[in-house]
Amino acid sequence: MIPAWLAFFDGLLAVALVAAGVVAAHFYLTPPFFGFKLFVAGLFLSLFGFILGIIGFFTTRAPDRRVARPRAIVGLLLSLAVALPVFAVIVAHSRYPAINDITTDFENPPEFIHAVELVPNRGRDMKYNRDMYMAAQKRGYPSLAPASISGDQAAVFERVKRLASSIPDWQLTYVDPKTMTIEGVSTSTLFHFQDDFIIQVRPGPDGTSLVEMRSKSRDGIGDLGVNYNRIVMFLGRLQNAS
Repeated sequence: MIPAWLAFFDGLLAVALVAAGVVAAHFYLTPPFFGFKLFVAGLFLSLFGFILGIIGFFTTRAPDRRVARPRAIVGLLLSLAVALPVFAVIVAHSRYPAINDITTDFENPPEFIHAVELVPNRGRDMKYNRDMYMAAQKRGYPSLAPASISGDQAAVFERVKRLASSIPDWQLTYVDPKTMTIEGVSTSTLFHFQDDFIIQVRPGPDGTSLVEMRSKSRDGIGDLGVNYNRIVMFLGRLQNAS
């Protein structure tokens, strides 16, 4: 009967840790990554609870142990309630490479100017690391390229600035019309993870302008495609509005 009871308490603790991690990060009670660590701890605990629940279910088949079977079932269901949604997300995003710095230009990537001065980034190397990211990005996102927009740089820059300012979870932190550069921070909805992004308007061929973009996470190793999708979303909106 011990596995059944352990499964029950494991399931309860897993749910509590997951909920605590989400609530703590979402309401700024802890740094986002600490809340995420609590969430991950709950996830691993749910896996342990699932195994214990299976063991507890089969070890309570005897009539004299049947009284503990509901505990095993509840623990099993609680563990599944935690683990299944998370693994569904992981499987759905498994095609994305485990990198968190994405750029539209490998040879001359936009380099952060103001972001390095922000408190969360102090001491961090914000330079683009080709050796670490380029090969994986080429394999995972072979079609990513800058947007070619008709018009001179100044006009395109104004359109870029207006669009970037209109995106709800983006905060622009640096705007320089001289270098045609915009920097900002994107904040995720649930855990409030923050990613730095930079957009630059550069001269293109035949009177066009090239809009280059780079997006880099502050935490973790992989990003489940968040930075790539951010770039695709922004450049797609920009081209559709042209």
